[in-house]
Amino acid sequence: MLTLAGVGRSFGPKQALQDVSMKIDRGDFVCVVGASGSGKSTLLSIVAGLVAPTDGEVALDGVPVVGPGPERGLVCQSGAVYPWRTVERNIAFGLELLGLSRAERKARVDWYLAETGLTPFRHALPKQLSGGQRQRVAIARALACEPEVLLLDEPFGALDVQTKEDMQVFLRGVWQDTGTTVLMVTHDVEEAVFLSRRVIVLSSDPGRVAADVAVDLPDPRDLAVKRTPEFLALRAEVEDLVRAFHRSHV
Repeated sequence: MLTLAGVGRSFGPKQALQDVSMKIDRGDFVCVVGASGSGKSTLLSIVAGLVAPTDGEVALDGVPVVGPGPERGLVCQSGAVYPWRTVERNIAFGLELLGLSRAERKARVDWYLAETGLTPFRHALPKQLSGGQRQRVAIARALACEPEVLLLDEPFGALDVQTKEDMQVFLRGVWQDTGTTVLMVTHDVEEAVFLSRRVIVLSSDPGRVAADVAVDLPDPRDLAVKRTPEFLALRAEVEDLVRAFHRSHV
């Protein structure tokens, strides 16, 4: 279980987050949405251990998070794959740091290449891949270390609409196959409702938990669910909440 208890973060006089508390069960898929200024990315950086909270605590299975660790894998919008490494060597990078044997590394890399549809590109360099394929590499690299929690920060924000929807279907399939706990932040409400079991809405300036919406849609999901009345109603509910709890700070 991932637990945030009274988490706050200030940057000088600016309060980015205030009294954020939530619990995320093992194997859950939770998306965090909110308007600009709600502190979504700051929240994810705190869970990743890249930024220390000013107040409160983050804990994973009761152990406080005090810095980065292999039990939490992070994928950002840029993907940040290593341009000088092939696809398979990008995926193997964390495994090398963990000190796994060559045979163990190969077995894991082969599995995640197959799981993410990248086997035909194993010897390719990132410059030879599309944007969606590079994001698959970044996700496979994070998952290959078998983290307890996968943290995603707007991972599909730079992709075109068609590629983004393809990646949404891909990510849901990988989550169902691996059972990894996922915490994702996104500005795209439709994406959040399609992907997650719960959508947490943050208010703005400072960011606080304003609502926690259960997504009661069937599994597995394909893109056709986006046209159903149930999906459209949930999307409208979350959109209304984001607007209601956004306070302009222009």
